[in-house]
Amino acid sequence: MKKMTMNKKRRKKTRFRGTHTHGRGFKKKARGSGHRGGVGRAGTGKRADHKKDLIKYPFGKDKVLRKKLVKKLKTINLRQIQEDFDIGKEIILNGYKVLSVGEVKKKLHITASAFSQSAIDKVKNAGGDITVKKA
Repeated sequence: MKKMTMNKKRRKKTRFRGTHTHGRGFKKKARGSGHRGGVGRAGTGKRADHKKDLIKYPFGKDKVLRKKLVKKLKTINLRQIQEDFDIGKEIILNGYKVLSVGEVKKKLHITASAFSQSAIDKVKNAGGDITVKKA
């Protein structure tokens, strides 16, 4: 009785060595990723009936999934405020969070969207005042 053995299947990249188009048909069509037809759920259009039942939201995302974007505040240091602004007037910084880097030497009157706790302490200890205003 003859013993049956399984033949090892050669890998595709070795099988296509020496062929002109590597099994892709017309050579110029297969440059880049243009000959694949797409990735993921591509091809779920008019004539792809077998894929339509997989899609819950075919056009865009569901409104429940959308989240409101939180505005990210820019940061500014107390040192920068003292160097760049007129100290006698009130300094208004909409869209900024004031951080406590630097020493406060004069009275500051600052209005900003947010303050760090240590910045509040430094300004108040120097005799200044702060106002938190939503951006």
